[in-house]
Amino acid sequence: MQTLETLSHRLASYLDANQISGVQRAYLYAEQAHDGQKRRSGEAYITHPLAVADILASMHMDHQSLMAAMLHDVIEDTGISKKPWPYNLVMRWPILVDGVSKLTQIEFETHAEKQAENFQKMALAMANDLRVIMVKLADRLHNMRTLGAMPNDKKRRIAKETLEIYAPIAHRLGMNDVRIELEDRSFIAMYPLRASRMQAALRSARGNRKELVEQIQTAIEKRLLREEINGLVIGREKHIYSIYEKMRSKKKSFKEIMDVYAFRIIVDKVDTCYRVLGIVHNLYKPVAGEFKDYIAIPKANGYQSLHSVLIGMHGVPIEVQIRTKEMDEMANSGIAAHFLYKANSDEGLSASHNRARQWVQGLLEMQRNAGNSLEFIENVKIDLFPDEVYVFTPKGKIVELPSGATAVDFAYAVHTDVGNTCVACRINERMASLSQPLHSGQRITIITAPNAQPNPNWLNFAVSAKARSAIRHYLKHQRHHQSVSLGKRMLHRALADLHLEMDQINDQQKVDLLKAVQLDNMDLLFEEIGLGKRPAHSVARLIHPDAEIKRTASHSAITIDSADGMIISFARCCRPIPGDPIIGHISSGKGLVIHQDTCRNIAEIRHNPEKISQVNWAAQVSGEFLVDMRIDVESERGIIAILATRITEQGANIEHINVHERDAHNSVIHICIGVHNRIHLANIMRRVRTLNFVIRVHRAKH
Repeated sequence: MQTLETLSHRLASYLDANQISGVQRAYLYAEQAHDGQKRRSGEAYITHPLAVADILASMHMDHQSLMAAMLHDVIEDTGISKKPWPYNLVMRWPILVDGVSKLTQIEFETHAEKQAENFQKMALAMANDLRVIMVKLADRLHNMRTLGAMPNDKKRRIAKETLEIYAPIAHRLGMNDVRIELEDRSFIAMYPLRASRMQAALRSARGNRKELVEQIQTAIEKRLLREEINGLVIGREKHIYSIYEKMRSKKKSFKEIMDVYAFRIIVDKVDTCYRVLGIVHNLYKPVAGEFKDYIAIPKANGYQSLHSVLIGMHGVPIEVQIRTKEMDEMANSGIAAHFLYKANSDEGLSASHNRARQWVQGLLEMQRNAGNSLEFIENVKIDLFPDEVYVFTPKGKIVELPSGATAVDFAYAVHTDVGNTCVACRINERMASLSQPLHSGQRITIITAPNAQPNPNWLNFAVSAKARSAIRHYLKHQRHHQSVSLGKRMLHRALADLHLEMDQINDQQKVDLLKAVQLDNMDLLFEEIGLGKRPAHSVARLIHPDAEIKRTASHSAITIDSADGMIISFARCCRPIPGDPIIGHISSGKGLVIHQDTCRNIAEIRHNPEKISQVNWAAQVSGEFLVDMRIDVESERGIIAILATRITEQGANIEHINVHERDAHNSVIHICIGVHNRIHLANIMRRVRTLNFVIRVHRAKH
């Protein structure tokens, strides 16, 4: 069992006496705070913080991280606040302990919401100090090592969370050893039967492979010696979770995956890596398209290595990784390798720390854009599974994106403002669709326009967390802005029906009104009115309860000047277009829905002032409005192509076409097109009628 003495002995190899003394004081304080508490396994609770500190010591973390490890459960599990802690314990690092501690005082509706809030709190703490995540990963690793005492349902829940969040974070920070252990232990906890069968198959396969592995290893070592290169050749073992994932994602059998032999060659210098690559390619034939140079273009987490697949003796595939000793340490330990931390200073921080900080800054931006903690955690999950694509800006800068990323993801990776104003793109100097998936090595140019804005449809193909959160944030902001503007207009009209003006409402009346509706400011009230959650006439009556409603003339009607908008929408049942007599229906959560005045769907509520709003078309209305047409035709070959040509010649877009055969000679074509107004529609219908196979054409209603 780990003891304070053995930990102190380990720390003596890299910390000075004063720092070790601080860790010991933190241990004694934690031991006193946790006195009498037991873990579910029956051990004294203090064994957990001691084990977490030991994991951090194996990574050579600094004394403040180790002190935080000792005390990270004191706040949440013992009821002791930070206030009575001795000065020499709290002096420099309360944020470390606070960041690792979970939220315990707040009640949440669901466990998922609680976990999301905890992660959000930790992300904020990480922005101030990256060591927070190191302590948290060590804490989670020890919890996974001692998961056996937990009930099965809790085991699975903790393992699922570890696989979805903590193992990918370890991967994102380049901490491969921690990631592998977290993944394997989570897999065993979630699928014990699958794991035990795979472990047995792995033991059996190792025995059968041993001789061939030794032959390949000896052949590589001999060739390196002949070329006077000093290199270490290691047969690389796959861990059970990675085998399981490959079987599942690539739909391969266990035998197919185990038939690939993997080796790692570790040398002294970068130049030697490329020489060794040439040597192994000369020894065994490389597989075309299977070479990756992560030394010239490192992965997002700082991982560097040369990867190649070769065809070895007896036709077996051989995976080879070639790297320097420093690259190997970075691959295994990531941000924890050579952890140099200087408080409030970037001096001395390695490239991996700077990359990690950039990632955390990205998390903070996502957090600001997210509507709630659950949306934030979903964005983080997207960001944590990075099969990367590497593309270039016009100036040659490399941009890392997740697999399947599009030009929209690239635009947001360059800058949020570039994403928000993006209208088109060029891939390798050729115009391309914004939704086209990108491939490594492509050169991307984004074309922007000053008044452009994100399209909600981008969410159907944007894959990066930054792009998705930025688009959602912009759309939410636009929705808020439009609903406030609409709500203000609707309240103004409701007050006009009471012969009042907005300007006549004094500050005290506004205070009383906000108190009555239990909102903090007038914008929130306008937003609720605009979204249809609160009827404008009810709010107007709160201001002037005794007034009698007298509907005023149409000058108080709301004017529709555009087809675009998130709060004003157009009903599909009757598809109103400029020129149609219209009426507005207030729908809760959707805002103002515009119908044709004769629409049957609003017959029951058309005289209810709280649900109906008077609306008019502006003199000039911009945008396209969808309208349905029914065309009865005599069946002929090629009539759809002729119809489509005739309609597009008139400057209309076709949304969709459905054809129903009535009999052998006649068909009915239902077509939805985008038009500017009734005149535009009339011109299109006139042109369609002149076609010799058209029997009848008219505007359809659902």
